[in-house]
Amino acid sequence: MAITKDMLVGELIRNKPESVDILLRFGLGCVGCPASQMESLEEAAMVHGIDLSQLLKALNE
Repeated sequence: MAITKDMLVGELIRNKPESVDILLRFGLGCVGCPASQMESLEEAAMVHGIDLSQLLKALNE
């Protein structure tokens, strides 16, 4: 499954639970918050000041 910037954080966690460790390592501590169900990876990266391309690279490895 290719992970894209448009994927919702909650969707990613449901489909690839092992991604939680990567999200936390990048500083996305909101993996369990309600916003994660409606927020895309792109939006989450922007809000948290995270380099989206690096995050996507790590998630897709």
